[in-house]
Amino acid sequence: MAGKKQFDMDVALDAAMVQFWRAGYADTSLDDLSRATGLNRSSLYSSFGDKDSLYLRCLDRYAARYGGRYDQALSCASEEPLQAVRAFFEVTLRRIADPDVPDGCLIAQTAMAAPVLGPAIAARAVEALGLQRARLRTALEAAQLTEDDADDFAVHLTGVNQALAVMSRTRASRQQLRTVVDISMSALAHTLHARS
Repeated sequence: MAGKKQFDMDVALDAAMVQFWRAGYADTSLDDLSRATGLNRSSLYSSFGDKDSLYLRCLDRYAARYGGRYDQALSCASEEPLQAVRAFFEVTLRRIADPDVPDGCLIAQTAMAAPVLGPAIAARAVEALGLQRARLRTALEAAQLTEDDADDFAVHLTGVNQALAVMSRTRASRQQLRTVVDISMSALAHTLHARS
């Protein structure tokens, strides 16, 4: 249509996601979002709704982008469980090392801020963490861990994965992050060998 500015919704969502990821929900203003996306307030509202609605879309986008990578990493868990879980952590370590995205994890950041966020946003963060735990539990059950062991390790590995993101925001070294992963991998290897 003549006279109407066209924009790429995906590009705008990515820009908003990075802005929220970098500064957090509370410290991101509509002016910040306007600068990041190149859209004025009216266009932001008409395209994405209010700030909460936009944040929820950014959380969903983030979860889908990295969730697919985690699923791919864990796809060989029934044949190579240790390799699959290490690949799962590599997704996180690669994201942390990526200079094109902020440190940390948008889901972890949201979960930590949950007490001061709206209930829909807090619930979405809890849901995303639950999905991560479920994908790990499914992979570990496929690796022939007992249901209880698979559930316990899924809780542990989800916690470790979120800890890596938090540590990255405090400038933990790559070696420190790998040490955290290695200790978890050692515990998992011990349990898997005891079951075989």
